Amino acid sequence: MEKLKAFYNKYLKNYIVLLFVTAVVLNLIIETLARHSLISSVAFMIQSPLVFLCNVLMIWAVISLALLFRRRVFAMCMLSLIWLTLGIVNGVILSNRMTPFTVYDLKSLEDGLSIVSNYFSVTTLVLAIAGVLALVLAIIFLYRKAPKLKNKVNYKKAIAAIAIIAIGTFGAFQLAIRTGVLDTFFGNLAYGYRDNGVPYCFLVTWMDKGVSKPSGYSENQIKSIFEDGELGDDNIYTPGEDDNTDVKSKPNILFLQLESFIDPTLVEGLEYSKDPIPNYRQLMKEYSSGYLTVPAVGAGTANVEFEVMTGISVKFFGPGEYPYKEILRKTTCETTPNDLKTLGYSSHAIHNHRGVFYGRNKVFSNMGFDTFTSLEYMNNVMKTPKNWAKDSILTEQIMDALESTDGSDYIYTISVQGHGKYPTEQVIEDPAVTVTKAESEEQKWTYEYYANQVYEMDLFVKELTDTLANYDEDVILVMYGDHLPALDMTEDMMKNGSLYQTQYIIWNNFGMEKEDQDLYAYNLTSEVLDRLGISVGMINKYQQSHKDDNDYLSGLESLAYDMLYGKQYIYGGKNPYKATNLKMGVKDIKIDEIVKIGENYYIKGQNFTEYSKVSLDGEILSTVYLGPTILALKEEVDPEDVSKMKISQVEKNKEILSTTE
Repeated sequence: MEKLKAFYNKYLKNYIVLLFVTAVVLNLIIETLARHSLISSVAFMIQSPLVFLCNVLMIWAVISLALLFRRRVFAMCMLSLIWLTLGIVNGVILSNRMTPFTVYDLKSLEDGLSIVSNYFSVTTLVLAIAGVLALVLAIIFLYRKAPKLKNKVNYKKAIAAIAIIAIGTFGAFQLAIRTGVLDTFFGNLAYGYRDNGVPYCFLVTWMDKGVSKPSGYSENQIKSIFEDGELGDDNIYTPGEDDNTDVKSKPNILFLQLESFIDPTLVEGLEYSKDPIPNYRQLMKEYSSGYLTVPAVGAGTANVEFEVMTGISVKFFGPGEYPYKEILRKTTCETTPNDLKTLGYSSHAIHNHRGVFYGRNKVFSNMGFDTFTSLEYMNNVMKTPKNWAKDSILTEQIMDALESTDGSDYIYTISVQGHGKYPTEQVIEDPAVTVTKAESEEQKWTYEYYANQVYEMDLFVKELTDTLANYDEDVILVMYGDHLPALDMTEDMMKNGSLYQTQYIIWNNFGMEKEDQDLYAYNLTSEVLDRLGISVGMINKYQQSHKDDNDYLSGLESLAYDMLYGKQYIYGGKNPYKATNLKMGVKDIKIDEIVKIGENYYIKGQNFTEYSKVSLDGEILSTVYLGPTILALKEEVDPEDVSKMKISQVEKNKEILSTTE
């Protein structure tokens, strides 16, 4: 005890030293939570001491602000709590997905809270709330009991010390970046956090946003990306004018993005009672297929959508950035729906999950969609044991979209059934597929649950393709998994050696020639359109004509910057795309009549769902869903206001998605 006291008096009584030691301990805790192992955290410190030190300096620079307060211990604890919170949140997120915590997750906070019950049990949530309350009480206790300086703070010395630490930290980071100790680009965000440390990487996701301005950016530079004459005499792209609209065949073009869908047999060390994806496997043999390299692992569905629909790689953006959460909230963008409009296509988005998730109900307007059918516009939805909508509902939704117009349709469908979190105990009592070999009991139940969701998704694929095979119009259906499931996979576990490859199929009902090749998500659409003889859209034209160029990716990145952040030289200085008046759902929700029986009003109409609510002057009234044609009003209204009542589709967090006219 005396030795500890002597050590404290000699070293830790100096607050600057104490703060540095605290920073070291905090970084160890943060990395331990990220790696789920103290041993791995210590190994990181020993094997990458300079990287570890840089992260310590960053933490030290922040908590050194405690020098400005008389209650230095309390201030140090509060500032340390910021870093601890980062570590805890990142650790929790990494226990449920393969992508670490970034600043963009803060912008998705509402989305995250809306699905928290899908990941955590009620008991866990109650314990978490209790933990927060205990923390508040501890902070109050600490404030009252923590020591404070006897004398006033010497602000000159404190500010000087903080400035020296900050300048030293900045200099150390500049040196580390220039010498390659720290990376500034993360091809794999999870690996980036692992190799560069959580604090530094979180800061990078905060500071590094958007597409970087190309060196020498100018009108001539952008126009020189295309060869003379490719975009007309002026080398400016004008939708319609610079497109080949004389297309002989205009089949319905369907994309089906399957949530977390992969071939489970590609994972080493596992065996199953039967093939989890027999139908998908057979279709891969019969139709064009191959591996699809996607930009995400375990999460990031919206970024895969973005790449497929825009032809732009999300690697051009900041680490962990979601264009849906940033630039596409502010501006319209060239997309496949906008491109196909020049050929008379109608465009529809379908997703059996919340319409506001990732802001799709707003973003899809900027992307050129005519309609968006989300979960709130679907009836008879079955759920998985983890409360995700099953994909079998999507066949009906796709057919409704196809039949909603007389002309050709572009339909982008996003499934959700395969979503995690995957349980570590048995939850399916009579599974269609059982795991017959696994490394542990926990792995057995986790993969058994996943394999059974994939098995049902495979049955949905068969139902959909069988239905479309008998459809009286030409249809091409592109199917693929959006990313690997969040199952703590590593590259050495995958038989194909990659965490970024799923498998795609280009199915059709009109006899297209089978042509297999591996593709990237951002050139999947251009390849499909090229096989159909369709060359519309500036990005699509670039993809089709320049994908083999040596400077292909740099040219694509320059076009992305010019289109989304620059002066839009490629369009002659003006964005040619306008937001659509996005219609939620393809079926009209209507009120046919309102009747009063006893003291209650009943609303008869068409296409009601469980999310249909009676509204009056924008206020949502207490409503009971009795069926797709009838609702019951459970509160009193003035008889004179009855004629003003409307039907609003209200999602689970009370946001109104649409209201009848």
